Amino acid sequence: MQPYTSLEDCLNDLEKHGMLVRIKEEIDPNLEMAAIHLRVYEAQGPALLFERVKGSKFKAVSNIFGTEARTNFIFRNTLKPVKQLIELKNNPLAAIKKPWKQLSTGLAAWKALPKKEPSHRSNHFETIQISDLPQIKHWLLDGGAFLTLPQVYSEDIDKPGIMNSNLGMYRVQLSGNEYIPNKEIGLHYQIHRGIGVHQYKANKKQQPLKVSIFLGGPPAHTVAAVMPLPEGMSEMTFAGALGGRRFRYFYEDGYCMSADADFVITGELIVNEVKPEGPFGDHLGYYSWIHDFPVLKVHKVYAKKDAIFPFTVVGRPPQEDTSFGAFIHELTGSAVANEIPGLKKVHAVDAAGVHPLLLAIGEERYTPYQQTMKPAELLTIANHILGTGQLSLAKYLWITTDRSGKLNTHSIEMYLQYVLERVDWRTDIHFQTETTIDTLDYSGIGLNKGSKMVIAACGEVKRVLTTTVPYCLSHLESIKNPQFIMPGIIAIESSPFIDYDSTENEMKFLTNELEKYSEELNGTALIILTDDSNFLSQNLNNFLWITFTRSNPSHDVYGVKSFTKFKHWGCESSLIIDARIKPHHAPPLVLDHSIDKKIEPIFNAGGSLYGKL
Repeated sequence: MQPYTSLEDCLNDLEKHGMLVRIKEEIDPNLEMAAIHLRVYEAQGPALLFERVKGSKFKAVSNIFGTEARTNFIFRNTLKPVKQLIELKNNPLAAIKKPWKQLSTGLAAWKALPKKEPSHRSNHFETIQISDLPQIKHWLLDGGAFLTLPQVYSEDIDKPGIMNSNLGMYRVQLSGNEYIPNKEIGLHYQIHRGIGVHQYKANKKQQPLKVSIFLGGPPAHTVAAVMPLPEGMSEMTFAGALGGRRFRYFYEDGYCMSADADFVITGELIVNEVKPEGPFGDHLGYYSWIHDFPVLKVHKVYAKKDAIFPFTVVGRPPQEDTSFGAFIHELTGSAVANEIPGLKKVHAVDAAGVHPLLLAIGEERYTPYQQTMKPAELLTIANHILGTGQLSLAKYLWITTDRSGKLNTHSIEMYLQYVLERVDWRTDIHFQTETTIDTLDYSGIGLNKGSKMVIAACGEVKRVLTTTVPYCLSHLESIKNPQFIMPGIIAIESSPFIDYDSTENEMKFLTNELEKYSEELNGTALIILTDDSNFLSQNLNNFLWITFTRSNPSHDVYGVKSFTKFKHWGCESSLIIDARIKPHHAPPLVLDHSIDKKIEPIFNAGGSLYGKL
């Protein structure tokens, strides 16, 4: 099969193999398109081509990457050589030892080189307005219409050119708030993003930063925008390698243009100019509120003939971006582990919102002469993780060793049990307070502000985890609705959170009560304080989402028989995490059931999606 030369090329291939459905009814981009997408994604259904978008002449497509199987199908011809290319980047000696195995890798590397096209390629595009694009609003409280699959391109002002560029996926607000229609759009990028470095350099020189936003094109371009690449590998070269076809580009009015994109928006970020952006229903499952972010002064908007507008819908995981994560993990394999000495496996847990919970397996080689294994190298690895790219946004980092080779960070329940059997809460907890956390995480004390907690445990089993609710938790009057979650973890309810002063008194009373039963609680390693223990204990994903998105370690972690010694905090019995909703938390995303009624006809007899799910 020939490489995809366009988004339409890919969609035709998916349709040919029964992986895409055309929706022929006119659909309102205000909430209805997103609601349809969410229902189809949940059913692990096909990609969706909306042929009649209300208020726009352009078709729109979503759920292209909605299943791991479909994502792997799209890249079936390039997956193996690209994996080899990434492995070669991390192990260059492989090319010397087995050069005959690197032939396909060499071809992939050649295809990775971007190809500059003649500037007359601009004739393939027509000039349009921002308002001509499908104005898709995803959640009820969203501040306007957003782009959710943009490829945001910028160049280093000190080293211009495509090989020193950055391609990232940062949400873009097309309308609403204080933006001047068709002249301004909001560009929300978070900390630890390459475009931030580019804007910082431009600001120092008091110059605007030129930005191009690509939409569509071959699907490899979209994946490249979210790919955490090894140091020194350009997103543009990766797009070519993954797509099996060199990235085509040219310049127009000083802006880089993707020759194969469906749409291109060009504009400038003016020095120190920001405007309120948001709210937006984001991938942690909550709204991110209104904050000041850079505003892009729109230069021109381009659309190629028969352009197709790609979008996705994010919300409480798993969603379509989960497939991105799984695919990236398959591609990169050991790349991160090779970058950090001693690290064997690492997993950012999607169900917990990705950055709030990171599970890792490392080696412990510092003191092989000691019979009792204690975390030492694990702490070095943990510090390295928290200083590495996007991994540095981890809020709760669990790390252990596994000499058997049977432990898997993706087998979450097994992993947590393994650590809880071995953890010593007196010595194995390590905090970073007043530090940076994910921009979208509102559990902390302000935008990008919160704390981190490392749980580093290894060695012999220290406790047998309880498999039922302990008797004392069932019969204490101060304990409400205790529920078993998994071995070693129990949820209990409390009255709604008021403030931290009140909570301090509540927790003193609770821990004093539980201290009387510390021996009975030996197998209860972790207690979760929640607003609804029935919901939290319903399934693993509910536990992960509630516990790790609604707590700030420095403020919300308590313990039975707790102590502080030389600034080290620990506890002798059960650890307690207060995962109740706090007043400063962003509200969770809730489906609008009135919209469900509006979209029902396309799922009923005669509708485009009848019998397709």
